[in-house]
Amino acid sequence: MRTFRIFVIVACLGFGAMVTQAFITINNKDSFKPKEAGKGFAVVELFTSEGCSSCPPADALVARVQKESADKPVYILAFHVDYWNRLGWKDVFSSADYTVRQQQYARWLKSSEIYTPQAIVNGRAEFVGSEEGSLRKAIQAGLQKSASTPLTLSDSKFGNNKASIQYHIDGSTNDATLVVVLVQKNATNKVERGENGGRTLAHVQIVNKLQSIVLAGKNSGKADIALPTGFNPAGYEVIAFVQKTSTGEITGASKIEFSVGATANSK
Repeated sequence: MRTFRIFVIVACLGFGAMVTQAFITINNKDSFKPKEAGKGFAVVELFTSEGCSSCPPADALVARVQKESADKPVYILAFHVDYWNRLGWKDVFSSADYTVRQQQYARWLKSSEIYTPQAIVNGRAEFVGSEEGSLRKAIQAGLQKSASTPLTLSDSKFGNNKASIQYHIDGSTNDATLVVVLVQKNATNKVERGENGGRTLAHVQIVNKLQSIVLAGKNSGKADIALPTGFNPAGYEVIAFVQKTSTGEITGASKIEFSVGATANSK
């Protein structure tokens, strides 16, 4: 585990639109299957970096969990932070936005430091990302606790550099933000320098874009998120979740999977 002490700051970061050649229009009324209300879920956020020698075991662990949990409401998100970039290798998947998110968790969880690999489940359980027992215990606890704000995603349009997703939330959203994440399902990269120099690393559920919407009591609406250049729908999915603004607790989650046949499934 590698730690970095932080000073808490308030940051506002924009997300630039990216050019894509793909255009897909989706009406998924028939193929959309909402997550059954009242069921539990687990949103697993892993803060990781290609520049950290302690991170590959955590990356491998979440890859195993992702494969085992394909039929369960377990949503894995790998946030590649940027503070390791200055130590000899720039992680191509990293973003300052994800470091800011990890810093926000330090405030929510009242921690004086951030580190990699760090795992946070449903915004409340925090531990070293390579601790398999802690991860499995936290996921099981999330699956056993009913969602207090069940979330469904439906009728969406994808293309023209962005994905536009309709959402509906049951329950109170007065102290809540909707977080919408574009996820690249997998990738490999050869690391040439730094602590992992000479290794080819495999990654899953890589966060590509992140968009936050303050709900302020609103339960339905549309969320937009930018798509990357050369977007391939088979290689990406959208995960969204409802998060309490005051505590960071995640109270509902869902996802939409893209398919080549211009359909999307949400669960």
